[in-house]
Amino acid sequence: MRIVVDVMGGDHGCGVVIDGVKLALQAQPKITALYLVGNQSEIEAALTKSGLQDSRLQIVHASEVLTMEDKPAQAVRRKRDASVSRAMDLVKEGKADAVISPGNTGGIMAAAHLKLRTLPGVDRPGIATVIPTAENDFVLLDSGANIDSKPIHLAHYAVMGHVYSREMLGVKSPRVGILSVGSEETKGNELTIEAFKLCKQLNINFIGNVEGYDLFRNRVDVVVCDGFVGNIVLKTMEGMAKGIFGWLKTELNRTWKRKIGGLLAKDGFMVLKRRMDPENSGGAPLLGLNGNVFKAHGSSRAKAITSAVRISTETVQHQINEIITREVADANQRLEAAKLTSQPVAAA
Repeated sequence: MRIVVDVMGGDHGCGVVIDGVKLALQAQPKITALYLVGNQSEIEAALTKSGLQDSRLQIVHASEVLTMEDKPAQAVRRKRDASVSRAMDLVKEGKADAVISPGNTGGIMAAAHLKLRTLPGVDRPGIATVIPTAENDFVLLDSGANIDSKPIHLAHYAVMGHVYSREMLGVKSPRVGILSVGSEETKGNELTIEAFKLCKQLNINFIGNVEGYDLFRNRVDVVVCDGFVGNIVLKTMEGMAKGIFGWLKTELNRTWKRKIGGLLAKDGFMVLKRRMDPENSGGAPLLGLNGNVFKAHGSSRAKAITSAVRISTETVQHQINEIITREVADANQRLEAAKLTSQPVAAA
């Protein structure tokens, strides 16, 4: 197992990323090589500070970094020695099995698309974010890769999310739904209505449209939407979770009776906090690319990087891309067959 980590793109510097790598190497004996891509002098200084010495480590120098201010596609072409580009090159050249980067999401997408391209039959890759709920985890796809999608893209997201939920989360028959403004087939905009028609033809457990209030009621395992909607949903949920915890903490500290109640309920609150902790997942995979690419949170601490390495190795072990390729090919055949049968027969 060979993993590449872009150490330069995070908010907290390469030292935090390397601390996470150290923990990952201790926990993952199956990793045979781990490439640290970025400024060599900074990486060496961080390695010395962390005390990390491991024969599996290799440093790949990159003199440039994609920043949050860079326009992704232009920057990838202009900054040819950017760390994220060098990381993608290692996968493209067959030297590594997966890439992890906490950098600019647009830059990661642009570099991955330019260097690796998409899997056969897939038009657009998507970001698959796993969201925990009280009873199940659901996959939100796309959560920010493409803000302008076509119905076929949502159909492919449905297939890819189905595969990821089944293979990685262990859901036997994932319930796949399109996020819309009503449960009826005719509800939604042109994109969701047409995507609904396509998803009905697929060999997945398609349950139709789902609404926002369905997401946390254990009604769906894969939520399909375009990246514009998905990113708003994701950030709204993250913001609301932080807001509720802050609000709850304030209210529990208003009186001594509430403080006592809070202490009695502390274990329950801690379980909930751990369940919702985004560092447990470390980020999200970019599905549909001809290579395993994992987007870590820009604000990732060591624990999140460790989680990202763990999940990327599991993704490689489960051969997710090979399965997606087969099932997308089947989906495209079904859609083409349905298209042909729906065409009117010309008069003799």
